[in-house]
Amino acid sequence: MTLKIEHLTGGYSGTPVIKDINLTIKPGEALGLIGLNGAGKSTTIKHLLGLLRPQQGKISLDGISLATEPSKFKKKLAYIPETPVIYPELTLKEHLELTMLAYDLDLDEAWEKAHRLLKTFRLDDKLDWLPVHFSKGMQQKVMITAAFLAPAKLLVIDEPFTGLDPLAVANFIDLIRQGKQEGKEILMTTHVLADAQQAISNYAVLNRGTIEVVGTLDEIRRHYGLKATDSFDRLYQLLYQEQSNA
Repeated sequence: MTLKIEHLTGGYSGTPVIKDINLTIKPGEALGLIGLNGAGKSTTIKHLLGLLRPQQGKISLDGISLATEPSKFKKKLAYIPETPVIYPELTLKEHLELTMLAYDLDLDEAWEKAHRLLKTFRLDDKLDWLPVHFSKGMQQKVMITAAFLAPAKLLVIDEPFTGLDPLAVANFIDLIRQGKQEGKEILMTTHVLADAQQAISNYAVLNRGTIEVVGTLDEIRRHYGLKATDSFDRLYQLLYQEQSNA
């Protein structure tokens, strides 16, 4: 069973931002969605989360349609946003309890897993802290902990490396690898390819609302005529030049 995005066209107020997008992510696969700012990555994610209604096309997960069974679809999904969504009046413990309730988790089993994740990210002694005491990186660790606590089949991850220290990045990459081994499907947007490629092998290049190529980083290099020694900054330069000349 897989995530399927089929002929997806959508945007805001009837104006298409993404056009005829087709993507498939299989169990145990992590796909990186890359492209310039404004290419349509955030719009794609908002459609996956059900925040925008497609103008055309459909999205399904394990045969469950987002359009016809939104609650059932969203129960199978967890989201790590670029900007942490933290409730200022809730402690770390209460944030995790909210996640457990939202996914109808067995509390004993959930707390056992939560304590392992908290220890990994060095948050295990901060359960009674309020968000006002958390740095940006600590808030991001809360989002990661909550997402991996959820029994989600699909993880949607938006620019996750912002604010994370090198140790936390390594811990996070380990979690992605573990998630793949467990059969999770992962969609990640990121500009930090040096970190992402440690856990992600396939990428989709989104340019001006359309998917231009899907493949490994080497296949993407060949598609755009890049040398093996070229950094991926060169790819973004080429995409920018293409937009400027359009």
